[in-house]
Amino acid sequence: MAYDFDEVIDRRRGDSNKWQKYGPDVLPLWVADMDFRSPEPVIRALHERVAHGLFGYSVEQPEFYDVVLDRLRKRYGWSVAREAVVHLPGVIPGFNLACRALTSPGDGLLLQTPAYPPILRIPANVGLRCDEVALERRPDGRYVVDFSALEAAIRPDTRVFLLCNPHNPVGRAFDRDELRRLAEISRRHGLVICSDEIHCDLLYEGHQHVPIAALDPEVEQRTITLMAPSKTFNLPGLKSSLAIIPNPSLRERFVAAQVDLVKPVNVLGYVATLAAYRDGQPWLDELLRYLQTNRDHLVDFARRELPGVQVFPPDATYLAWLDCREAGLPGDDPYTFFLERARVALNDGATFGRGGRGFVRLNFACPRSILDEALERMRRALR
Repeated sequence: MAYDFDEVIDRRRGDSNKWQKYGPDVLPLWVADMDFRSPEPVIRALHERVAHGLFGYSVEQPEFYDVVLDRLRKRYGWSVAREAVVHLPGVIPGFNLACRALTSPGDGLLLQTPAYPPILRIPANVGLRCDEVALERRPDGRYVVDFSALEAAIRPDTRVFLLCNPHNPVGRAFDRDELRRLAEISRRHGLVICSDEIHCDLLYEGHQHVPIAALDPEVEQRTITLMAPSKTFNLPGLKSSLAIIPNPSLRERFVAAQVDLVKPVNVLGYVATLAAYRDGQPWLDELLRYLQTNRDHLVDFARRELPGVQVFPPDATYLAWLDCREAGLPGDDPYTFFLERARVALNDGATFGRGGRGFVRLNFACPRSILDEALERMRRALR
């Protein structure tokens, strides 16, 4: 089936937070929400379930776990037991639960900045100290792990390393060697790894996602992995994700931390997850081709037409991290500049913590015509 990713769907008249947060003359390229219709098999499965007409308490059927485990084996060569999979209503609840389960108030949480803002909020949510370390930004704009700085940030009571891979916002898909070094540092200091891998299906040519837990059995036993269909298949409003926890002790602590705070996934989230993972791959294959052309177009345009703006092609995600520090913008505030002068809404890099000021994050998961209009507005504003 051919999918038309060039179709412009009017989302202003609906309930889209992305399109209603700003005025009607603003093009929103901010929140990680794609402007593409979800895969037809998912829409069909949801229609069939709604037509059933009963929405009582539900339970996952064996096929759900068969599909999830088969996906892990085929995509990553990672075999886990059925009981290792915990169904959750979101990755954000997942990493907050993990930190609540594995720490005591005042312990340290190790993370790399810049970072997705909900990750930065974990210490305040759970009562932890933030042991943060900056990713190293190379002159060409590519980010790498500063292993010496990372290890130096660990204190005796640091308990959890929260890894974001692929990384949001810088777009890195960490390679196997990098992950091995991160895993070894974690092992040496007795850290449990909580790995946010929500963008794991959105990688471009030349890159492959490696779940850190799949490196070897020892790493697996000290890792909680979080995945979801939400970014991959454009289903964030259906609130469905997976925690994969092979270690029974870690899993028991994680499940116990839920108490009554986190409710089970709703029945439509379950139906959509099953249909997406079982039948959505042809759509995903076409999506990745489209996103890669958008990514390449954005990078080329920025290099030619956006003076003072630097962007390194992300390995993964549909999010570009734009360095505007050389553009000479008022107050070193590109977010406000592009919103007010170009009427384009991006994410403010300052909200991503240390290393974010002077940057903006741009979501290029939209029809090319919308991306082109936004880029042209930005070009005119800069010139």
